[in-house]
Formats: sequence, structure tokens, C-alpha cells
Amino acid sequence: MSKARAVRERGDFKQAATVLNSALANKNLSEAERKQLSYEIDLLERIRKDFSLTKEQLFSRLEKAVRDITTAEFEGWLKEGRFENRTIDGTTYYSGTSVSNLFWRESGVETRRIFPRDKSAQHRAMLENARLIKQSATWNKPYVLPHELEVTMTVTVKSNAVPPGETIRAWLPVPREYPFQDGFKLLESSSLRHLADESSSIRSAYLEQTSGSNGTKFQIKYLYSTHAIRFEFPPAKMTPKKTTDKSVKQFIREAPHVVFTPAIRKLSKEIVGQEKDPVRKARMIYDWIGRNIQYSYALEYSTIPNISQYCASKGYGDCGQQALLFITLCREQGIPARWQSGWFLFPGGKNIHDWTEIYLEPHGWVPVDVEVGGAILQYATSLTLEERKELHDFYFGGLDQYRMIANSDHSQTLNPPKQTFRSDDVDFQRGELEWGNQNLYFDKYSYDLQWRKVK
Repeated sequence: MSKARAVRERGDFKQAATVLNSALANKNLSEAERKQLSYEIDLLERIRKDFSLTKEQLFSRLEKAVRDITTAEFEGWLKEGRFENRTIDGTTYYSGTSVSNLFWRESGVETRRIFPRDKSAQHRAMLENARLIKQSATWNKPYVLPHELEVTMTVTVKSNAVPPGETIRAWLPVPREYPFQDGFKLLESSSLRHLADESSSIRSAYLEQTSGSNGTKFQIKYLYSTHAIRFEFPPAKMTPKKTTDKSVKQFIREAPHVVFTPAIRKLSKEIVGQEKDPVRKARMIYDWIGRNIQYSYALEYSTIPNISQYCASKGYGDCGQQALLFITLCREQGIPARWQSGWFLFPGGKNIHDWTEIYLEPHGWVPVDVEVGGAILQYATSLTLEERKELHDFYFGGLDQYRMIANSDHSQTLNPPKQTFRSDDVDFQRGELEWGNQNLYFDKYSYDLQWRKVK
């Protein structure tokens, strides 16, 4: 295994596959060893899918996206390492999200977009919504502005992905129960077999269908209620004491992608210094990420060994990567922190999304959306600097009411358990599918979520 990984890391993917297949031919392997070898083979293909562009293909895409780009400018960006790349069997390939990420990482390029994006209306609406939430919430009433939403999620398996007549198993995310998210009611579903408990840390609807010759569609429709959240942290009312609750204490330990490496410990100390108060420590970490970590569309999480370290070392990351970095730094400082994810449904900005919660007495679990806060601070240039700071401040202890939360922790096990490799073994928003003994990776199906406000 270690030999194959070393060969892979130096870019010899064909040789790595040969080594792994040779090892897999050993009839004395345990089931666990056989499964791990099979995953390592699958991982090679996942990495290939992430790094799909040749140098020529990348430049061609840039010409269609960036006004007046020159070859010299492109070569300069390559030398500066602006594009995530990987050598695979002697050829350098670039991430399929390289063009989009250039706009996040190079502020001067934004004005040269051939197809500009205007987020000013959404950012203004988010600010006004945050102000309304703050006006509505009180110390004793942090959950406000209830909405009832109707959601329809559809997952469509491509026509050539599964032979006709085979059983396809699908897991689709649905809202879990919280004090600020409840009232789940299933309206319609295609061949539902199991609905996970409302307190599940990875709540799903499990469905089965027989594959058709023209593709197979899974769909679920439901209602649920959601509230906005706003906590305040006046020092006189806060009680900075360590909790003895075992259900909370588990969230100060290391976990997958939450590893206290020497680099993480060093960074944590640099950020926090001698500060002892947990609220101020968490806020210092939040502010540091907001100022220093740029947004970036991510490689698939299953291809990254340690996401928090990756985000810290690269200086960029998507919502989940920034969330895991925040969680790791908080836990390293003894602050209970955990994952929260599902869908961000704010009008004009619907997307899969990850954020966090931290445990602060006497409130309990408090939301912190580190990526939205940082993105507002760095990219919402239609707002004044003071307005950006105001909205950034809101997302430390506040959350808008446009969320569908399915997950209260990361790297959890589906119910019933998936028999094959997860497409995403950290998060769960796009659905997971399999048939026979084969996983259906993300390129084998499409997903869509539509919602409307009922009241």
C-alpha cells in the first residue's frame, strides 16, 4: 500500500495501478485489506477526474473567460503556481475549476470577466436580513423569523450508468431536528425504503428503484420549518467554564480531517496568543480565517488526506475546508466545535453549503458560518467596508433562516450503511448512490433542489 502511494505521489499513476492490482491478486488478503486496495485503485480515477485539463485546454478556457489575456500573462500565472495542478504519467494536468478559482484568488482579474457576475443585490439582501434578525432576537429568544419551506430534491442517474433491470440504491439528504429546524413532513417520494431518525447526525431518506434504459430518477418532496438565529456575547453574561457533558466533550477531540499537527498547533498559538476566554479565542480564529483564507472551489474531499491542514497550508478553501480548519483550531484550543451542513437557500444564492457550531456557555451550541463571513469581508465590494464588517460580525453567532440542515457532524455513516465507497466520505448533500457492488460517482448522476416559501 505504502509503495503504491509513493508511486502515485510522484505521478506514476499507471505504475501505481499495476502495483495495487498485483497486490489485490493475493488470495490471502483479509476483507479489510482487499477493500482498502480497491479504494486506492478507485482513488486514482477520482484524482484524474479532478485534474482534467491540459495546459492547452486551460488556456483555451481562460481565453473564453478573461478579457485580453495574453500568453505571457498565462505563463506568468503558471510560474507563480496560480493553478492547482498534478503530474499524471508524465503530463501536467490542471484542476477543472482553475478558471473559476482564478477570479477568487486574483482580485485584479475580476474586472476582466467576459461574463460578469453581479452579486450586489444578494449581498444587500443578506445585510438587510441580518439587521432584521438582530432586531428580532433577544438574549432569551435567539430563534426568530420562522419560515415554512417546501423542498423537492431530484437525483437523476444517467442512462448509460447502470444496466437496465438492476436495483439502484439511493440516499438523499433531508432535514434533521433542531430547536430552530423542525416540523419535517414527507409529502411525496419515489420508492422510499427507510427514513433516518430525526436526530441522526447524517439524516437521509433511503430509496430503491429498478434502473431503466433512459435513466432513473429519484425524487423526494417535503415540508419543514426553519428559524433565523442570533446569539450575543456580553462578557457579563457569559460563563467561560469547561463543560462536563460527554456529548459535548467528544467535539474537542481529534477526528478525520481534524488533526492537531505541529503546523496546526503553531498556527493556533500564533492566532490566539495568551488569550484564555473561549468567546474571544473563537472570534480571533474566525477573524483570522476571514482575513487570510481565500475562497476556492475544491477538489473532491475524498481525495484529500487531511482537509484542515490542506486549507491552512494552501491559504484557500471552500466552505467545508474552511469549516474544518475552524473546527480544528477551535478544538485545539479546547473549544467544542462541530460540523453543520446541508443547503444554503438564500434567494439568489442556492447551493450546497457547510458551516460550524461551537459550544459556549450559557448558550450551548452557537452557529458560526466562517466561509460566508469571510467571503462577505473579502468579496462583497458593493457594500461599504463598515457594512461588510457588520455582516461578517453577524455570522459569528448568527445564521439566516434560509438553510436546510441534514448533518450535525462530518464523516458519519449512512443508515442503512452504504455497501460501496462513498463518493463523498466527509459531507452529504448531493446524495449517494450505488448498484450491485459498485458506487455511482458524481459524474454518473445529476442532482437538483427546488424550494419555495409556504409561509
